Amino acid sequence: MALLLSPAKLVLLAVHLSVKADIDSLTALAARHGTLFRKDLILRIILTYLPETLQSKKYVRFIEQLETGAFPETVTAQHIDYSAVEALTDDEAAKKVRKLHLLPLNLADIPGEATDDATTLFLLRRSYRVDEEAGLLDELPSLLLPFLDHSPCIRSLMVSTILPLLRRNCEYYPQEPISYTLLGFQQLPDRVAVNLLLSQTGLREADLALVGRDLKGMVGPWLYNEKRWKETKRCQSYGSVPGPQDGDGANDDLCPGWEQVLQWLTAHASKNWKVAVSAIEQWDGPGDVDLGGWSVMWLSDQEQDHLEQSYARAALASAYLIPEASVKALEGAYSIVAKITSLLDQDPASPLPSSLAMLPPLADQITGTITSARNAAYMRNDLLVASNLLTSPSKTSTTFLRALILSALLLTRAGSPCTLRRAGELSLLRDEREQKSEANKLIHALGPNTDDKFWIKARNEILWLRDWGAEDGTSSSDDQPKGVFSQLKKEFLEVEILKALLGNTRYTLARSIYEDSTDHPLAKIVLQDTIYATAMTAYDNASNPNRTRGGLKKCDEILKAFPKTIEKSAAATKKIEALLQATHALAEFRLVLKQGEPFTPVVLRVHTDPISIIGKILEQNPRSYTRLHDLVDIGSRMVQAGLRAHEEVGHGVISAPEQELTQRLTAERRIVAMCIDAALIEDDFETAYSYVVNRLTAKPISMQSATVVDEYSWKAALQAGKYRRTGQTVRPTHLGTASGNPEIRHLEQRIECLAAALRIAPAPTLQEILNAFRRAEEELDAAVKAEAEQEDAWDTAGDSIHTGMPGGFTPPASFNKHPATATAKPVTSSSRRHQAEEAAPMSLFNLSRASVMSAQKNLSALSSLQRSAGLMGGSGKNTTAEEKPGPASAIGSDGEDGHQQKRARKRDQLANAAMGTLVSGVGWLISAPAPPQPGTDRE
Repeated sequence: MALLLSPAKLVLLAVHLSVKADIDSLTALAARHGTLFRKDLILRIILTYLPETLQSKKYVRFIEQLETGAFPETVTAQHIDYSAVEALTDDEAAKKVRKLHLLPLNLADIPGEATDDATTLFLLRRSYRVDEEAGLLDELPSLLLPFLDHSPCIRSLMVSTILPLLRRNCEYYPQEPISYTLLGFQQLPDRVAVNLLLSQTGLREADLALVGRDLKGMVGPWLYNEKRWKETKRCQSYGSVPGPQDGDGANDDLCPGWEQVLQWLTAHASKNWKVAVSAIEQWDGPGDVDLGGWSVMWLSDQEQDHLEQSYARAALASAYLIPEASVKALEGAYSIVAKITSLLDQDPASPLPSSLAMLPPLADQITGTITSARNAAYMRNDLLVASNLLTSPSKTSTTFLRALILSALLLTRAGSPCTLRRAGELSLLRDEREQKSEANKLIHALGPNTDDKFWIKARNEILWLRDWGAEDGTSSSDDQPKGVFSQLKKEFLEVEILKALLGNTRYTLARSIYEDSTDHPLAKIVLQDTIYATAMTAYDNASNPNRTRGGLKKCDEILKAFPKTIEKSAAATKKIEALLQATHALAEFRLVLKQGEPFTPVVLRVHTDPISIIGKILEQNPRSYTRLHDLVDIGSRMVQAGLRAHEEVGHGVISAPEQELTQRLTAERRIVAMCIDAALIEDDFETAYSYVVNRLTAKPISMQSATVVDEYSWKAALQAGKYRRTGQTVRPTHLGTASGNPEIRHLEQRIECLAAALRIAPAPTLQEILNAFRRAEEELDAAVKAEAEQEDAWDTAGDSIHTGMPGGFTPPASFNKHPATATAKPVTSSSRRHQAEEAAPMSLFNLSRASVMSAQKNLSALSSLQRSAGLMGGSGKNTTAEEKPGPASAIGSDGEDGHQQKRARKRDQLANAAMGTLVSGVGWLISAPAPPQPGTDRE
């Protein structure tokens, strides 16, 4: 019956069987009617009407049989159901066939080798339709794998497009599939396609271990497609190994998709370095490809060389782009350079722990112009261009990068974070200021550590950073060190290391390296200066002025740590010792220079007027002026330590010892004056008076070539002379030979203070002092008169008591001759004062005062004689004729009124005589008026 069916009905039957997916009947039909069902026709029918949801394995065998044209006999004998088309007439069948509109096999972008191959065209069209219509991308391997060797374009589609897309959407990231169909993805620009394939790679921390898998399984296979590469002629024109000779960026467009992979890698290095490090650690480059076991494919030698060289360049660039200054990040950079060294078949890099422990000599392996300053710009820009020597896949570039990584690691691990780029700039730009700053940061960051091994290792590392292990004395084409501290002298680094050792109390180690060793890293004068500077740094950082604690203790220990270098007799040593003593002495007092800020030792060193601190002590410590000796000693230590007021000028040709002596004497006078002022403020006039008469001398501070005017002593003496007693004035503890009258005694002491001021004051100030002196003399004269009148009143009252008693008793003449058996007369303060003054040498002003006191004494004696004569004669007013004339009788002859007036005139005469003596002695200094002539009354 089948022989009776027309060709149109047979075609309709084939369409019917395809729609029903009856592959067995379709196979039998094609086998029986081979002359009608040409391969292209049956393939077009299948392409058009076979459901895309049908599993590929159910019809792929039929495609293979169509391709070979060999059907098994069992298939030919199989029963076919023709009922679907038997009822149709031939015309109806023909009309239906004309309306079938079978799909063509050809495509717009079909490769040339597939244009005449119906099977290849069908497989390609069927793959696109299965994915587009049914979304069954995972069915395509079953369809195409049997035909991988049938056509290169099928193998290329399967390996370079379907495999990466299948892994991306169905295996690796099924939750985030690409929204493009197979055909749409294949038509994307290469850079876009690469970005889509890697869009989920490394986004999550947990997926870092899968970065290499993505590159091997998606990027690697994707490259094995001739469409990814430019024309072969252009590739061949660049030579077998692209390099700097090709020009900047000459091969950037050789494989745009691959260039995008490299940009993806470097972009992640600058943003998420862990992704880049993971990629390079897990992927050996374009030769490391996972094709899923489907096929084995090769690239041309030119293409493979280009991929390998550019991958190595991108890996080195990624290391430079790592922005983080952490140990982990730099360890990742080291793993990159170690991996690239291995891929380039260079000498393998030592493991990182070994390199850090041994610090290999790398300077001799870094040759050429790679260390030129102009290459610094290449660490930021054009990292992937061929002319960039830093990323060129050569032994010099990998060694240079390795040295930079080790340098940055040493800095970062020590506590001074440094990125790889920062280390490169330090090495290439050779900015001495920047290198010095980084070295200081490193040494300062070492911090406290009690292990000598740590400091020995740290010193070796710092010296290695200067020259990257270059051998001393070796000759090379470039004598300039290549390290990150290349511009710093070795002496500078040794000095800073020594300071760090001393600052961290590693005295024994420092002495063994810099004083006891045979190589002597530092000259003796440099060593001395460094020790002194470090000691003063410890002093300046001290917070406690006690030399047995903190910074002052450290300062003292540093000086004693180098007995062969630091001599106790050295001037600098003595100065520091004096400074420590002065500071330690200040610790005994309460001292606050600024409100809320306790005194610290550095304040003493930087103070514009160190001696003024003594004044603060006197203000803040009651009765501290009584410790004059201690305060003077502090001032002397300050001078010995070289501390003086900033406004002090030089002393001409005075030698250093004379200059120091002058400053010490000046400081002593000033401190004594401060103590006098402090005593007066606290109303302790007796102490102030004692300091004036015992500590202030008339001798000026003079040296051989200069004289320093004492501006402090005379002012203090003047202030003491101006002081007036109050209710708060401290009373004297003993009187000695002074007057018992406290007012007279106080005035006498004031006059002595003013006299001292006159002796030591400069000429322009004498008028002020003399005015005060005159006022004090007048007050003393008035006080003496008041005391004399009080004594006269007391005597008169005593005479009245004797004469008014019943049976009036007159003492015998022998009464006055034997005072021990008679009633003793009170010893007046004036008499005691005269006794003391008679024994002491008299100055010009003492002579004046003595004149006044002599007048008082004489008047008192005359009064006593008069009273004695009256008692002996039985009358207080008249004398007997038998008495010898004398001073008493002469005074008494004029009566009581005459006696008082004459005595007053006598005192006036004596006072005038005293003042005349004073004025005639020093009046010419101040142009005082001439004294009045004898016999004239005082105004």
